[in-house]
Amino acid sequence: MYTSGTATPRRDALLGAAIGTVFVVTWSSGFIGAQLGAGAAPASTLLAWRFIVGGGLLLAWACRRRPRIPPRDLALHLLIGALGQGGYLYGVFAAAEHGVSAGVDNLITALQPLLAAVLAVPVLGEPVTRRQLAGFAAGLGGVALVVGGDLHGGAPAWAYALPLAATLCLVGATLIERRTRPSIGLVDALTVQAGISALLFTALAGAGGDLAPPADPAFWTAVAVLVGLAMFGGYGLYWVNVRRSGVGRASALLYLTPPATMLGAWAIFGSTLTPLSLAGVLACAAAVAVVLRAPAARGRDRRSPAQPPVRRAAAGREASDGSPRTPARRRAASR
Repeated sequence: MYTSGTATPRRDALLGAAIGTVFVVTWSSGFIGAQLGAGAAPASTLLAWRFIVGGGLLLAWACRRRPRIPPRDLALHLLIGALGQGGYLYGVFAAAEHGVSAGVDNLITALQPLLAAVLAVPVLGEPVTRRQLAGFAAGLGGVALVVGGDLHGGAPAWAYALPLAATLCLVGATLIERRTRPSIGLVDALTVQAGISALLFTALAGAGGDLAPPADPAFWTAVAVLVGLAMFGGYGLYWVNVRRSGVGRASALLYLTPPATMLGAWAIFGSTLTPLSLAGVLACAAAVAVVLRAPAARGRDRRSPAQPPVRRAAAGREASDGSPRTPARRRAASR
């Protein structure tokens, strides 16, 4: 776990809010980094070097620490990395390359919180209330308002399946991790996941002849943002939130990433803010607040069976040495 069991509820709530805020900002930086590097190199080149650099840093740290990773955990995190980083990022970037607008891309991937919450019920036994489902639906509407100015066609029909496949990959990776619960720590998990992603995207870029990085400073600025903020910050904190608060509540924070991306693009690139988009920001914030403040559904945790009731004194108390109070011992004690 990543928090102390002795923390007070208020401290834990403040810590969760801080982690959630940093997660939203750093996850959104991935879209900013992609836009920074879009004019300098193909997406496959940018993704390959994101993981070559990030995976190389993690591998160097792992070689110094020499962690022991059980074969089961290694296999699981190879699969989780291939889905959660490789599949998710490829689907999002490939959709953009084939003409899917950023607004449609964001809107389709915004299905992730709703899909994750619904599937977590049968797969994980994680409860979800009607109030939370209403919040998820409202969040999707808020995202639609945020990206409403960028909802247009122009891409082939099959290309719209790419962001949906990306969303399913991230949901699948999340549910697999929560269902199997690998025992290794977050840094070791990220090392394995970044390693498999580096292999996948290096092979993809190499096959297309796009592996060589350009000398453009904008490209390396984008790589630095994608590694330092989006990968170590956003993706890493995504798993911290999932482990702290569950799949549904952690996924709800993703509704805040399109508004955060829009505000970041306005500050950095001078993008236009419309009243409709600003209304969407407020709708997303309200929806996330509803999901996070909704009471958990009632239900017994299957991993924590109820303890048997403590016997009353009339049923026979135990002596200080742990032995039961027999009739002979009670007569002796009354003398």
